[in-house]
Amino acid sequence: MLRVPRPPVRLTLALASVIFATAVLGVGLLRAATYKPTPAAGAPWVTPTPSAPAGAEGRCGTVPVRAARELRGMWLTTVANIDFPSRRGLSQAQVKAEYQRWLDLAVAQRHNAIFVHVRPSGDAFWPSAYAPWSEWLTGRRDGASPGWDPLAYMVSEAHARNLEFHAWFNPYRGTQPGPVGPGADFAKLAPSHPLLKHRDWAIAYPEGRTARLYFDPGIPAARKFVEDAMLEAVRTYDVDGVHFDDFFYPYPEAGQDFPDDASYARYGAGKPRAQWRRDNVDTLVREMHERLQQLKPWVKFGISPFGIWRNRTNDPDGSDSSGLEAYDAIYADTRKWVQQGWLDYIVPQLYWTIGFAKADYAKLLPWWTALTKGTNVQLYIGMADYRVGEPGAWSDPAQLDRQLALNDRYGVQGQVHFSAKQIRADRLGAVTRYRDQHYAAPALVPRMARLPVARPSAPRLLSAARSDKGVRLQASAEGATSWALYRVAGASASLVATGRAGVEVVDPAAPAGPVTYCLSGLDRSGNEGPVSAPLTAS
Repeated sequence: MLRVPRPPVRLTLALASVIFATAVLGVGLLRAATYKPTPAAGAPWVTPTPSAPAGAEGRCGTVPVRAARELRGMWLTTVANIDFPSRRGLSQAQVKAEYQRWLDLAVAQRHNAIFVHVRPSGDAFWPSAYAPWSEWLTGRRDGASPGWDPLAYMVSEAHARNLEFHAWFNPYRGTQPGPVGPGADFAKLAPSHPLLKHRDWAIAYPEGRTARLYFDPGIPAARKFVEDAMLEAVRTYDVDGVHFDDFFYPYPEAGQDFPDDASYARYGAGKPRAQWRRDNVDTLVREMHERLQQLKPWVKFGISPFGIWRNRTNDPDGSDSSGLEAYDAIYADTRKWVQQGWLDYIVPQLYWTIGFAKADYAKLLPWWTALTKGTNVQLYIGMADYRVGEPGAWSDPAQLDRQLALNDRYGVQGQVHFSAKQIRADRLGAVTRYRDQHYAAPALVPRMARLPVARPSAPRLLSAARSDKGVRLQASAEGATSWALYRVAGASASLVATGRAGVEVVDPAAPAGPVTYCLSGLDRSGNEGPVSAPLTAS
């Protein structure tokens, strides 16, 4: 086991559920330099000895080490209990047990990140001064505490499995439609809901039974409030990323415009309303970027927008597509966010098949690749696992496999899959198929150039022994947040396991006979230090 000194710190799916899920979802440099991660719970660490070999950059003895650099994750959706918790009002023990099973699924898929819905609709999965407790957790709308801190637990358990934890927020959604949510009925809100105190910030849209409340994106004080609410979680918890999906201004309903006349009259400054709305969203994105840099510069910021910015028929810079345009319909200028460098990563939701006429995956992917090329914004793709088994092209179990092959061809740096329940269901065996083809071995998260760098020194492998778990190794290391284990096979050494500092180093699938290993340490940002000297286990 790796030891260091303790630092100071299933083919059917009801159509209704698919439709419903789509509707509700679809500090400074000094702090960065002095940040020290808290290792996951594990056995004590052996103190490194001064005589430990210095190790080599990227080599295990005489052979190069090889590891994929790719983000792999899934969205764990809490709104309306789509994924988690399985129902409202579960006990603390039940919620924790369910969450552990989701993390175990992520590890089995060889993911290295999880995106958890912690602010689905003006609520919170942590004790917040800005939002009531989420009814999807507590089963109540009175704001009563469940008596424990789910977010602290979720972050800790993810890190124990060496998974990045990306806190997923919906900034402007204040409620969910009835009957599952309060709709636009103020009388059904939790007493501490901020839209009760600030009714002038609330906009009900659309009319009728599907109405919900929004924080008005056009009111600067409302925008600042939702930013503060999200940053409260960042300040309090050891999250690795802040994540938004595609919801800012709502998707349009036929014949109904978003009723923001009052805020437009006060703050529009003579701009065309569409441009004013885009500016409002731009400001949120830019300010979150800036404030995160000031608060915790090692925290990543990313957005998963609708997969079409604009169509080429309307803009020469647009994509070869003919679907809804995020720029015009929901006022999301996603292209600008990349060009301005306000994001660390972008995850366009390319929820269409290869060859689909209005939005061909094989045509949209190159557009997004070209957009991010030459920038510091990493490109991951939002994958539509939830659509597998639908009539037509989605009835082909190889559709996602083919899409991931395209991603590899175009140099995409990762994928996020929607959603966790669909991965577990594995309809048509599609998930197992792409996992075995594309996620056969572990991967390290991609490096980000702007993040702080604190490469640890080379670990030292001390001993290795076979057990019922595989080959167990004891090692010493210093300053590492996580470790990467390489096994020599032929002319290279391949990544076979990763883990958090303090977690036992094990090769769970070691072949028979003598095997040679090397170990490296990585810092919080995924920067890898030199590799240890090799050790052979007989």
